[in-house]
Formats: sequence, C-alpha cells, structure tokens
Amino acid sequence: MPRSVLLLVNRSKPEVVQAVAKVRALIERTGRVVAELDADNAPLDPRLSSQTDLIVVLGGDGTLLSQSRRCVHLGLPMLGVNLGNLGFLAEFDTASLEEQADTLFSRSELNTFDRALLVVTIHDPAPGNSGGPMGRAGPAGPVVHQSLALNDAVITAGPPYHMISMTLRIDGHEGPSVTGDGLIVSTPIGSTAYNASAGGPIVSPDVGAMVITPLAAHTLAFRPVVVSRGSTIEIGMARANDLPTDGKPDPRSCCGSALVLDGQVTHSLSTGQRVVIREHDRPIRFVRNPRSNYWQTLVTKLRWAAPPSMRNSTP
Repeated sequence: MPRSVLLLVNRSKPEVVQAVAKVRALIERTGRVVAELDADNAPLDPRLSSQTDLIVVLGGDGTLLSQSRRCVHLGLPMLGVNLGNLGFLAEFDTASLEEQADTLFSRSELNTFDRALLVVTIHDPAPGNSGGPMGRAGPAGPVVHQSLALNDAVITAGPPYHMISMTLRIDGHEGPSVTGDGLIVSTPIGSTAYNASAGGPIVSPDVGAMVITPLAAHTLAFRPVVVSRGSTIEIGMARANDLPTDGKPDPRSCCGSALVLDGQVTHSLSTGQRVVIREHDRPIRFVRNPRSNYWQTLVTKLRWAAPPSMRNSTP
C-alpha cells in the first residue's frame, strides 16, 4: 500500500510554486497525494487524520511553524521541505527528498521525533482586581485569547516603547518582578531563535524544558532560567504600554504591548492581564532526515562557535 500524503504548499514563495510539480511527482512515485492545500490558517477537517499517513509541508521554517500549529490536532507526522533561506527546522530540501523519496513515501518505517508545543492563554484580571502599575498583577480571570507556539511566546513592550513591568510565577510559586522590554519563553527547539539572539542558552531539542529569557531587563541580576517542561509559567502585566481607551488613535502608541507567538501570531496586552504558558498536551511529530543531525546543523547553518571571518581583512 502506498503512503497517503497531505501536501501543504506556501504559494507566496515563487520557488515553492516552481517546485510543487516535482515534489508531487516524487511522492506519487511510490505514494499518493490525497489532497493538496494552501499552507494558510484555514481549519483542517479532523477526518483527514483517518485518510492520511503523512503531511508534507513546502516552504521554509516559518511555513513549518504555522502549519505545526494548524495540524497538531490531526496527530500525523510532518515532513518539512525547505525552499526558504535557512531551513533549520525543515530538515529536507528537494535534493534530499529526491534521494530518499522511495523510502519516505512507501510503507517503510519513518524515522520520527516528537517536539512539544506551548499553549498560551491570556486572562483578563479577575473581577474587582485590575492589578496596579507597581504591584503584582491580580489573579487570572476570564480567558480572552488562546493560541499555540512551537518556538516561543514573546511579551514585547511595543510602542511607545516605554519599559514594562511583569511579575513571574512558576508552578504557583511567586518569582521576581522584572522591568524591561519584555520576556521570552521558548521551547528547546525555539532556543536557537529569538532566545539565542537575546542571550539565552541553546538547549538540546531532546531536553524536556522551557527557557525564560528577559529582554533588556533593567537589572544586571535577572538571568535566563531553564524550567521543567511540565511547569506552568504565569506572567502578570503589572505595567504595560496600554492602547488608548478613548477610541482616538495615538500614533505614539498605535500598537501597545503585545504577545507574539512564533513571530507570527500577535495579540495585544494591557495592564492587569495575565499570560499563562504551559506545555500542550499533544506534541507535534516530525520526520527526521537520517543524513543530517542537530549539532551539525548548528555548525553549518547557525555557524556555532565559528571563528571571525578573515575574508575582508586587510594584510
């Protein structure tokens, strides 16, 4: 029996559009395409899980991030084909896909691995408790937004770029308050993204952990922290850059503070709200390229520990 494949295509990339026919032909050499859909945010029919064995995503790392959030409820393995710039998450390109197509799309056993997602919830303050600019934000109230993230959840100050104040609680235990430009909570797979740029540690993707990294904290004493993957992280917005409440747009604060998930999903935040972050109860499963490995990818694509370049040096 051939392997049944759902093909998700990011048609906003010209190089992807040019490669679709070739990838489809590679799949159908030993498998079959049951559906070809745009890699957008439209909900997917849960019945696809009973009709499909594998999801193939054509695009880049950003496409794989968005489609991971979109497809996790199907419980199907995903194979990322990179046609973007970096290709850190998407382990295959068209050349490696062609080399391994007969194995990948036949009934041969797939080499897969699981990665955790974050479920991130924004709560309004509990009735009668709106928090305060300098005090700890009040207890969590009604849910106003919930989304998933594979790489990271970022709280950012936003325009007008005044420092914001946040409180931190881990597994119900009160932690420190932090004032600065924001906070990053990343998964191990996302530790090489914004977290690494902000000075956080690179964490092996097989480690069960989450990383909390401050953004330009107004103190020398707040260092990145690694917590258990089973932890619940609560961030209270003690002071945010709030949107105007009079309905009149203010060009100095047009956006205000925000929660940004995987650099793609954005929701505004205001003083008194609470962001709750925990591991999603269902991981996403990816197909591994047996001819690559994580540490070599760090060296070749992120230039881990590369010495200074002498290319433009003057003798």
